Amino acid sequence: MREIHVSAITDAVKKLCVEANYELEPDMLRAFDRALGTERSAAGKQVLQMLKENAQLARTQRIPYCQDTGFVVCFVELGQDVHIAGGLLGDAINEGVRQGYTEGYLRASIVKSPFDRKNTGDNTPAVIHVDVVPGPQLKIMLMAKGGGCENRSGPPVPTPARP
Repeated sequence: MREIHVSAITDAVKKLCVEANYELEPDMLRAFDRALGTERSAAGKQVLQMLKENAQLARTQRIPYCQDTGFVVCFVELGQDVHIAGGLLGDAINEGVRQGYTEGYLRASIVKSPFDRKNTGDNTPAVIHVDVVPGPQLKIMLMAKGGGCENRSGPPVPTPARP
């Protein structure tokens, strides 16, 4: 049985939160380059170039790539031969999110309840998906998902008219 202390999980999640908001994956940067090679419109090329420059600034200046740092979605593969010591997995993940978003100066945009709409101030709780898998490993993948279309709204619905 492999034992992993919650402090190691918290530290890993904290680091992942910051990295997810400051650095684009290399495949995204390569996609910008490929698109620049095929884009025909001047405006399109200008936008792609700006996206590349923004990615470079975010990485080198340690500022978020986008102002909407979103909510954290955490995908966990927890080996059945792993024992989490010192606390609960969910608490450790949320503490990592709290530290990452606070210390990384990332936008806190999460509400505790959709009914009272009070911002938690630290971007917790995260959305956590856990799959139990065979073996002694713990794999944590993190995605900072911008709110965008998930934002709650109340669009008016007109009454259907009769001919």
